Amino acid sequence: MKNDKYIPCPIDLSDVELSADLEALTALIARNVNEVWAQKKLQQGWSYGEVIDEDLKTHSNLVPYEQLSEQERSYDRDTAMKTIRLILKLGYKISK
Repeated sequence: MKNDKYIPCPIDLSDVELSADLEALTALIARNVNEVWAQKKLQQGWSYGEVIDEDLKTHSNLVPYEQLSEQERSYDRDTAMKTIRLILKLGYKISK
């Protein structure tokens, strides 16, 4: 049954600060997320195309991370950063 009254309620992460090392880790995670996503798309028969086309299986983001738009890279970095902050908020430790 579809819930038309769904209201997202993510955990508040505003009090979680990241060290410089973990900030650097977010960049590595963001880059790897793109690599994993692209690898999966290519395995599914997708290829680069100027536009996203489900029928032709073309996607404009099938490029190296450095060639993504700043908006796309920012999305990946933000997701990585929020994931690390959530891990810390939940009481886990990240160490090298």
